[in-house]
Amino acid sequence: MNENMEQTYQTILVGIDGSPQANHAFECAIEVARRNNGKVVAVAVIQHYMNDILGYTNANSDILDIEAKEFERILEEIKDYAKSIDFDDVVTEVVFGSPKRLLAELLPEKYDADLIMVGQTGLSNVERIMVGSVSEHVIRHAKCDVLIVTPQKED
Repeated sequence: MNENMEQTYQTILVGIDGSPQANHAFECAIEVARRNNGKVVAVAVIQHYMNDILGYTNANSDILDIEAKEFERILEEIKDYAKSIDFDDVVTEVVFGSPKRLLAELLPEKYDADLIMVGQTGLSNVERIMVGSVSEHVIRHAKCDVLIVTPQKED
């Protein structure tokens, strides 16, 4: 490897779901973007379908509206956090669809992301078998670099 070769990231995509893992990934993304004079794109993905007893069903539009408003609030909070640490280059968006496909393929292409940062999953083994890990899918299918941010150690 060339010693003078330095990896820089101009557009960092982060999936936000309100979890501590996603928030930590966002905080780390800000620091990577700051070092590279880049920007952070924070997206919240809302699935159109929900698990019910018989399988998958389309989510009620009222539920989707409530969820969208909640994610808009969360995204506004993380933007405020970024401003509080003197980082203003944050783009946020709430999108509807498959988190796996959107985070691995569609959104990186839309924003020309060169790095995707995701928080390590909190799924149990059973949940991972049933729905699969978004992080795992992103690692396998993304066309840019992916960084999995591990949880902070408790003091």
